[in-house]
Amino acid sequence: MLLQDFLHQRFLGNDVQAYLWCLGILLFGYLFKRLLSKLLSKLVFRAIRKRTEGVSEQQFQALLIQPLSVVIFLITAYFAFQVLDYPVRSSELARNEPWPQVALFRLFQLAVFMGVGWIGLRLIDFVVLVFQRRAETTPSRLNNQLIPFAKDLLKVLVLSLTFLLMLSRVFGVNVTALIGGLGIGGLAVAFAAKESLENLIASFTIFLDRPFAVGDLVEVGGVTGTVEKVGFRSTRLRTAEKSFVTVPNKSMIDKPLDNLSLRTARRVSFTLALSHATTSEQLRQIIKEAHRMIQAHKLTTPEVQIKFSALTPTAKEVTVQYFVETVDYDEYLAVKEDLNYCLVEIVEQFGGNFVSSNTTLVQLANQDPLRGLQSSQQPLVS
Repeated sequence: MLLQDFLHQRFLGNDVQAYLWCLGILLFGYLFKRLLSKLLSKLVFRAIRKRTEGVSEQQFQALLIQPLSVVIFLITAYFAFQVLDYPVRSSELARNEPWPQVALFRLFQLAVFMGVGWIGLRLIDFVVLVFQRRAETTPSRLNNQLIPFAKDLLKVLVLSLTFLLMLSRVFGVNVTALIGGLGIGGLAVAFAAKESLENLIASFTIFLDRPFAVGDLVEVGGVTGTVEKVGFRSTRLRTAEKSFVTVPNKSMIDKPLDNLSLRTARRVSFTLALSHATTSEQLRQIIKEAHRMIQAHKLTTPEVQIKFSALTPTAKEVTVQYFVETVDYDEYLAVKEDLNYCLVEIVEQFGGNFVSSNTTLVQLANQDPLRGLQSSQQPLVS
């Protein structure tokens, strides 16, 4: 009898029994939210298993368990407080209701919309993961570029839709009228976001025109690097120094862009400076053998040019130019190094000598200083 009296005692408009029911439902939701979210995610995964492209159930659950747990707890909290007279039900909300009741219910609605939006974002992550697995079976640079962009675009759409629904359902805002009534304010925002809009349009231009793809080595605006990601506003490049450079998409299409990865070959051009002690016969033999050696390499093109190009006071200069048929920079350096060793061996084989760094200093030291002074004192002829 004492227990019945205790359960029917009233506090703040509700008896103790109602409070206990509310607490029990909340405790049930808190203790079993993770188990219920696992069961729900397992059922959903079994329904779509044939289209998961190798994505495991554990990966699917890892994405959805946390947001599902939050939503399930919010639902149980809603039913728990339905036992009480506070907060009020959505159908009872009116202008004469106390503002604390209305505020708490609005916060609950916001939490539900945010939880559902969170689930939507995680589902997008799952879909992107499935498409990435499909892309692995059919490698394509376009897939590597399009999938991250589509992921960001879908997430922006989900967040925008969630925000508009919260304005409409929670705060009672007429979204259609709001969008249509932006007027001058919307025009001002458009002008303020001019650069962002230009970069967004440029990102679509990049996907349509495809001047480069993720993984390409490009040079634009004095920056050279490998494309790692194309986003809404900018493209991210990894330079040879391993720094991370962010270039606005507008600059990627407005400025001259050199896609170095699309080159069929890499050019090598330099000058051999041979000493004057190298005879003309030695020079001819060196040029002939160097030409044959470079052409014989399996990664060079037939367009090899080796010419005795200039006579200077300090050296006999031989211009060397050839192309290496590779787009891989490391392989290009390896071929260039190999051929450089061969050139040095050819010069040594035929008795040639390279110009040393102190040749000019030695020649200047051997000049007659008085002779130089006399030449400098010759009168100018007008």
